[in-house]
Amino acid sequence: MASAVHNPINSLVADVGSPPIPEAQAWTKRYAGAFGPLINLSQAVPGNAPHQGLLERLASSAGSAAGAQYGPISGDHALREAYAAELSRIYGGAIEAADTAVTAGCNMAFFATMMLLARQGDAILLPTPWYFNHQMSLDMLGIEARPLPCHPEAGFVPQVEDAEILIDGKVKAIVLVTPNNPTGAVYPAHVIEAFAELCRRRGIYLVIDETYRDFLPRGVNRAHGLFTGREWRDTVIQLYSFSKSYAIPGHRTGAVTADAGLIEQIAKILDCIQICAPRVAQAALPWAIDALRDWREANRSEINDRAAVFRKALEPLPEWQVESVGAYFAYLKHPFPGTPAQVVAERLAVDRGVLCLPGSYFGPGQEEHLRVAFANVGAETLASLTDRFRALSI
Repeated sequence: MASAVHNPINSLVADVGSPPIPEAQAWTKRYAGAFGPLINLSQAVPGNAPHQGLLERLASSAGSAAGAQYGPISGDHALREAYAAELSRIYGGAIEAADTAVTAGCNMAFFATMMLLARQGDAILLPTPWYFNHQMSLDMLGIEARPLPCHPEAGFVPQVEDAEILIDGKVKAIVLVTPNNPTGAVYPAHVIEAFAELCRRRGIYLVIDETYRDFLPRGVNRAHGLFTGREWRDTVIQLYSFSKSYAIPGHRTGAVTADAGLIEQIAKILDCIQICAPRVAQAALPWAIDALRDWREANRSEINDRAAVFRKALEPLPEWQVESVGAYFAYLKHPFPGTPAQVVAERLAVDRGVLCLPGSYFGPGQEEHLRVAFANVGAETLASLTDRFRALSI
C-alpha cells in the first residue's frame, strides 16, 4: 500500500506561531474562582456599548439592500470625505477624500501597506515591544521585522538616533504606534516629527499607526503636526481604526491615509484581499464622526480615569512596577527575576483569575513584563486588583 504523501504549506505561514490571545485565554479554564469572577485584561476591546444612535443606524444599514452589496474598493465616498474632513480638523492640514482608503480593520490597513512598501527580503523597523500582529504579518510576507528597542527609562519612546543606525539598503519603512500597543506610551510630537524627517532624509516611509488616537491623555489634543504642510505626502502613511473609538470592533472598519497616488496603488491590493470593506458601518460612520464627538470625548475621559484607578490599585504593591500607562494599556515589570513572563502570566490567570498577556508575546527582551489591557473593565473591578496581585507566588 502506498504511503501517505505530506503536502507542505508555505513555510512562511507554518513557521509563524498561533494567535497568542486564544492561547492565553485557555489558561483561564483552570481558574477555580477563589478570588471571584475572572478579570480578563488580555484584549483591547471597548468596555462600553456603541452609542444608541449609532446602533440604530447600523441596524438600518444592515437591513438595507445597499448594505449587502459591493462598494467602491477604497471605501464609500461619504465616509472617506467625512474622515478626511475630520483629519484636517484635528491636524490642521489639507487632507482630501482621495488621500484615504477604508479597510476591513486596521490590521488589514497594516497588511496592505506592508505589501505596498516591501517585498520578501526587505526589512521594516518595528519598535519593540511590538504589536504581535504586526510582527506576524511581516513574517508571513517574508519581510524582516527589525527590532527598534524602546527602553523603560525613556518611557518606551523610540529614539531617532537608535533608528538611524539600523537603517540600511533593506529597510523600506519605520513603523510607529502611538499611543502604543502594548506599552500605552504616547510619543511626543517632536519625536514623531523627527522620525518623519529621518525617513524623508533617508528615502523611506514613516508608517504611523494611530489606532488609539482618540484616547490621548488629558490636555493632549493633537498627536503631532505632520499634516500641516505638504511634505508628508512623500513620506507619511497613517493607519487608523474606527473599532475602539466607536466601540464597533466586530464591524471591522479601519483606514489608511496617504498621498492619493499611493492610495491608488493600495487599491490594487485591497481589491485582491478584501474587494471592499464591510458596508454596514461605512453607512453609519459619516454621521457618527460629527455627531458623536462629545460622546467620544466622554469615553476618552472614562478610559483616562480607568488608567488612574489601575495605577492606584498597584500603588500598595511596589514590587509590581507600572512602567508605562496610556490609552488602553499598562506595561508592568513583574517581581520574579529570571522567571519567564509566560509562567508569571499563566500563574496569575490560574491562581488569581486575572488574565494579562506575557511580554514575550511582544518581541525580544520582554520576559520581565506583562501587558494589561484595562479599558474593557470598570473602575470598581480595576480597584479589586490589589488583592489579586498581592503575594502572588511562583
